[in-house]
Amino acid sequence: MTTHFVMMGVCGCGKTTAALSLQKHLNQCPYAEGDDFHTQANRDKMGAGIPLTDEDRYPWLGNLRDWMTEQAKNGEKYSIVTCSALKRQYRDILRGAEGKMAFIHLTPPQAINLERMLSRQGHYMKAGMLDSQLEILEELGADEYGVKIDNPGSPEAVEADIVNWVKAQGLI
Repeated sequence: MTTHFVMMGVCGCGKTTAALSLQKHLNQCPYAEGDDFHTQANRDKMGAGIPLTDEDRYPWLGNLRDWMTEQAKNGEKYSIVTCSALKRQYRDILRGAEGKMAFIHLTPPQAINLERMLSRQGHYMKAGMLDSQLEILEELGADEYGVKIDNPGSPEAVEADIVNWVKAQGLI
């Protein structure tokens, strides 16, 4: 059975960096950058500083779910997806993928997220959107399989925390 790792959290939390780090430990398994699955309309909306609605997000989440199912059907042992997955209902859509879902929630302090966003060049997600994401964020429930990584340290320190959790779960 395929295990899908979803790197989740608000913008600027380090999802892409963490996903690429984990991918090294999982034999370069398939990886999908969630931002690539947004429609141009969603990108334009976020670029204008307008928060997405649930209706805007549903097709995007469905596309990510379908990509993960495709990886399972291809016989992949693992896949990794970056996705904010801010609400439980969004994670429920992702859990519809074939295989096992493991959420890795990255939660550095808000100041670190903001600093990272302000240093980005050419990204459509503007720093002002951070507050709107924090407002709707729902923590992983006790019945949701995953881990919260609140390490504000270096990417290497975050990577070590993630890999230690994955190993402790017997997933690698």
